[in-house]
Amino acid sequence: MKISVISFSGRSEGNCAKIAELISKRFDDCVRMFDFSDFDIKPCGKCGYNCFQRAENCPYIKDSVYDIYEAVTESDLAFFIVPNYCDYPCSLYFSFNERSQCYFQKNYPRLEKYLSVRKKFIVVSNTNRENFISAFRYQVTEGTEPEILFLSAKRFGKVSISGDITDSEEAKNLILRYTGMPLK
Repeated sequence: MKISVISFSGRSEGNCAKIAELISKRFDDCVRMFDFSDFDIKPCGKCGYNCFQRAENCPYIKDSVYDIYEAVTESDLAFFIVPNYCDYPCSLYFSFNERSQCYFQKNYPRLEKYLSVRKKFIVVSNTNRENFISAFRYQVTEGTEPEILFLSAKRFGKVSISGDITDSEEAKNLILRYTGMPLK
């Protein structure tokens, strides 16, 4: 089984990165892990919609977004771990989402394959849910509701900015159960 794990947080030692690491260790060798804090990802813009003519014309095609889309498309399962910033997914998630234009441009079989990959979302959030549900619908087949685990630091007696949700055994077990892997 091929699995992709993507942390969309800009903090390399935050909750999202630690959750990604926990999941990666659970699945061992079959995981490709991507930490957005490691990449210099450019959002769409400052171009003439070059990718609308040919995907290869995207001025940012050499950054890591294309590789991440490729890994997810070739996976059997993907985990998207996204922090809540101001009641919405963080800007790194939106940059990833909008850059799909280049990857899928006029390649409907690739888009269908990507959408058919099972995706599980983990949101680190003390507040809003609706904005995340709406944003994640783009990543799944039309008519399918995204599978989302919302983790509130408050629930586990933690403070989100501290990056310590996985210090809670209850939180760890909840995450591991959500992955579908049996607890050890």
